[in-house]
Amino acid sequence: MLRQNFGAGPYWSSLAQALDPVLDAFATGRTAVVAETSTRVLLDLLGWRGRILRSSLLAAGPGRSLRLADLAAATGARVYLCGTGGMTYLDPAPFAARNIPVAAFRPPTTGIWSTARRLSSLCALAALGPDTLAARLRAVADDHAALGAATAGGGPLARER
Repeated sequence: MLRQNFGAGPYWSSLAQALDPVLDAFATGRTAVVAETSTRVLLDLLGWRGRILRSSLLAAGPGRSLRLADLAAATGARVYLCGTGGMTYLDPAPFAARNIPVAAFRPPTTGIWSTARRLSSLCALAALGPDTLAARLRAVADDHAALGAATAGGGPLARER
């Protein structure tokens, strides 16, 4: 199915080879292994060189919002980006208690991002290639870093909540 959906992309051949470890992970029958493997492959393709932490190894309290706030604090987060679905149930109080502003994540609405909610990262990788996609993701991250700085500083976004 992947080849059928993304095989026409100019970068598909290199992407298909990079996905071999993900296909192997399916043989384990464990969703967590597939999720971790696919995440690592994606991050490797994009040239990300950060450190991956397992939440199970970090101290965190019970409950959705408290757990997320504890994990954000344990990782040194300066802002917690929350999707629109999560914003409906997230309690910002545990984040505020840890001095971590909560910012709504909104993908850009132009270019390749105009249909981002309906696309897979594989589609973007097959069409753009890892280098171009990584550059575009860095631009989005930089925009959100500016958003976080405005929110943390009490700018207009902080007052909207």
